[in-house]
Amino acid sequence: MCSHFEILQYAHENGCSWDPQTCVNAAGSGHLEILKYAHENGCPWDEETCRKAAERGEVEALQYAHENGCPWDGRTCESAAGPTGNLKVLKYAHENGCPWDVETCTTAALNWKFEILKYAHENGCPWDEETCTVAAMYGKLKVLKYAHEHGCPWDSDTCKYAAANGNLDCLKYAHENGCPWDEETCGIAADHGRLETLKYAHENGCPWDANTCYLAAENGRLEEFRFAIEHGCPYHERLLLASSVAHDRMVAWVVDTLSHTVQAPEFI
Repeated sequence: MCSHFEILQYAHENGCSWDPQTCVNAAGSGHLEILKYAHENGCPWDEETCRKAAERGEVEALQYAHENGCPWDGRTCESAAGPTGNLKVLKYAHENGCPWDVETCTTAALNWKFEILKYAHENGCPWDEETCTVAAMYGKLKVLKYAHEHGCPWDSDTCKYAAANGNLDCLKYAHENGCPWDEETCGIAADHGRLETLKYAHENGCPWDANTCYLAAENGRLEEFRFAIEHGCPYHERLLLASSVAHDRMVAWVVDTLSHTVQAPEFI
């Protein structure tokens, strides 16, 4: 039975064309012998070869490609911080002059690659608010703490997406450490049916507006809707229209509870 290398060699020697994807596939699969053969016999390559090697954690393929003139860019470091990348690959890339940018830290935070995030930051990789946002979004409190305590900026999106995904510990940490929030924090908590984060936000002074009730009603989030109404969240008549579309329990509660202040729509 022929090996992949023998098949490639036969195909090339008999006139079969190739393109940069040949090197990409070889690098991503860790087939160093195939990558060497392809390059030494004129197969083109580009930045995607290094990126794919980094993505798959194939440091030997990355090293060969770089040492033999294959170009790379910031996506190489970003991919090293991804789900199947690793610190060894990132170190090699950085120590050999591969550029990086904020996407490296964001990707590390997104994939809970704490050691990669730490290495990147300690070696001068930039980061921005998105690092904290994705850490909060996916409930990575350790990552969020590290980023904030080491000067990573954050904004209201950190609280917003912590609330959206019900990550109460991240929301608490962010708020208690001065992260701003706004009406969207309550709105998205109601929209996603996250009662605990909605309660925490409201009880700790987060503002809300009529959109909180509207989104809860529109998505059939009865508990969140009731909490908001019963705690003085503003609303207007369009929430009744939203709730009447597909959520019978919502309609019944609205009619029973709010009929003294809002004229209920006619139901057919």
